[in-house]
Amino acid sequence: MLASFIVMFREVLEIALLSGILITYLDRKGAGQYKNLVWSAIAMGIALSILLAMGFDVLAGGFTGKSEQIYEGILMIAGAILVTSLILWMIREGNYAKKLTSQIERAIDKKAVMGIFSITLIAVLREGIEIVFFMYGVAAKAQGGMIIGAVLGTILAIAAGIIINIAGKRIGLYGFFMVTNIILILFAAGMLSYGVHELQEAGIIPTVIEHVYDINPPVVTEGVYPLLHEKGALGSIAKSLFGYNGNPSLIESLTYVIYLISVGFYWKRSTHEKNDNKKVTAN
Repeated sequence: MLASFIVMFREVLEIALLSGILITYLDRKGAGQYKNLVWSAIAMGIALSILLAMGFDVLAGGFTGKSEQIYEGILMIAGAILVTSLILWMIREGNYAKKLTSQIERAIDKKAVMGIFSITLIAVLREGIEIVFFMYGVAAKAQGGMIIGAVLGTILAIAAGIIINIAGKRIGLYGFFMVTNIILILFAAGMLSYGVHELQEAGIIPTVIEHVYDINPPVVTEGVYPLLHEKGALGSIAKSLFGYNGNPSLIESLTYVIYLISVGFYWKRSTHEKNDNKKVTAN
């Protein structure tokens, strides 16, 4: 429930904020005639995201046994790589809203109707794709309450988006997006290692060492699990959020660690480059 709530709240909030920014910008530019076009693009982006999710679900239903493990493994790894690239791109871009409005401004000046539509569609679809892959990852490790968490996250995100768009710059969101970026990166790491696990189960990737460690002790009392057990109070939350595994293989563990080190290095380098560019511009 917590994982689906965080994913939906973060991603739907981004869509709500981008929508509000674009509509407000069109009003300020005296280009209100394009607002219906922007709303249409937003609706299409959401519809295409839903169709993508349905397509994955239908396709998954056609696999069983080893083929299902291969399908899930490949999809989880591909999804982790894709959403990571999108998150890092957003981090590198910095003020994405400013970049988006600049693109819209150029399209308005050229009276490029399809340009306005496509810019908005791509922005919304980008978030929709992240939702689809993240939620697929949540579903693969679901411990229950996924739908409730997703619905609550969506409702609260829409409400927060409306409030923030009305309040404008009086509410700072840098810290929020920084924290949620870290959470989503950890979530993607879990997706990647889970994908590796599925391919190991299918015999595609070697195990090498089956269990580097094992902190999933046998359950003495039915339904009662130790705190760090995958089904325990803390372990179950860590599993649904970050792909926690109480008895991972060597390749799973290495995948998780190498991924986080690589992403952390790239993030740090992008931040330094952005700060250096700011200093050069200021001088």
